[in-house]
Amino acid sequence: MAALNVLSGARVVLPAGVVENGRVIVDGARIAGSAPAGAPSTDLTGHWVVPGFVDMHNHGGGGASFTSGSIDDILKGVRTHRLHGTTTVVASFVTGETDFLTQRAGLLSELAEQGEIAGIHFEGPFISPCRKGAHDETLLRDPDPAEVRKLLDAARGQAKMLTLAPELPGGIDSVRLLAEHGVIAAIGHTDATYAQTVEAIDAGATVATHLYNAMPAIGHRAPGPIAALLEDERITVELINDGTHLHPAALELAFHHVGSGRVAFITDAMDAAGFGDGRYMLGTLEVEVKDSVARLVEGNSIAGSTLTLDRAFKRAATIDKLPVEDVVRAISANPARLLGVDDRVGSLEPGKDADLVVLDEDFELKGVMRKGRWIVEPPRLA
Repeated sequence: MAALNVLSGARVVLPAGVVENGRVIVDGARIAGSAPAGAPSTDLTGHWVVPGFVDMHNHGGGGASFTSGSIDDILKGVRTHRLHGTTTVVASFVTGETDFLTQRAGLLSELAEQGEIAGIHFEGPFISPCRKGAHDETLLRDPDPAEVRKLLDAARGQAKMLTLAPELPGGIDSVRLLAEHGVIAAIGHTDATYAQTVEAIDAGATVATHLYNAMPAIGHRAPGPIAALLEDERITVELINDGTHLHPAALELAFHHVGSGRVAFITDAMDAAGFGDGRYMLGTLEVEVKDSVARLVEGNSIAGSTLTLDRAFKRAATIDKLPVEDVVRAISANPARLLGVDDRVGSLEPGKDADLVVLDEDFELKGVMRKGRWIVEPPRLA
């Protein structure tokens, strides 16, 4: 049973900044504000303690798919990402038939109600054939608000986000419907113009699905969706920081333009995350993972990632040289706020769940705690 424990000596990243030689008091499953004298203590000198990571766009891991796997498969994928610091994860679907997606939504809503996942993200089927990426073009369709509502109903209040191409017929009405129901309308896999993107934002869209990827590049005469998404303060941009999806300069451009408060690091992980190279299925499409890069067997499009958020954190803090506080906002606080769970997770504050990650000085993961229990126990210091 989880008990009182004072984590001491580490650099602790709080909403107000980094506290040197700080401490986090864990009382059962939650963070406490104080501890009695003589309370048990864990010395984490020479380490960082940061909030547990929150991944709002994740298709699976550990060899398991959230789109097509069994309950045991889904739990295996969730546990795989927990071992890499993601204590809160949204299960993302790829494009499928309506009946299939509603059935899967009903299944996963039970796991959300049990607290195993933080909700459901529908990526497709309402996306552009021109920017389909690793989605089955034969299953794509226009975003009919009635069908969108059917998916939301099937998710029983557990739908957190739906990605669509707003330029398609029914797109703007579907954005409005999502906003009215408190579900994130995300712009992605889109061929929208700048003006169409602005219209979607005005209708209630608040997230850019993996910015830059599966959308037109910025043009100096036709700026397209990227410029509109970067410039509007109502939009949070997802970024896949794996070194494959984005050049470091593109990531720096996004951070420079929007600031750390409007970035959410995601994995967009598929089955191979935390598992290894090989052949996999992503929905109905076959994927080959080679040297940790996932591509469709037919067409060679990038097919999600094999990223885990501990790797994204290390890359951001070392290669991209972002301040650790900014990385924490992008990997924990911002996605928690967007998902509406920031009253429980996303920062190290009294009353919140004791979800945290311990990193060494090189930002290698050394410990993971979820709800006061060590999933990965940090090394004991002499």
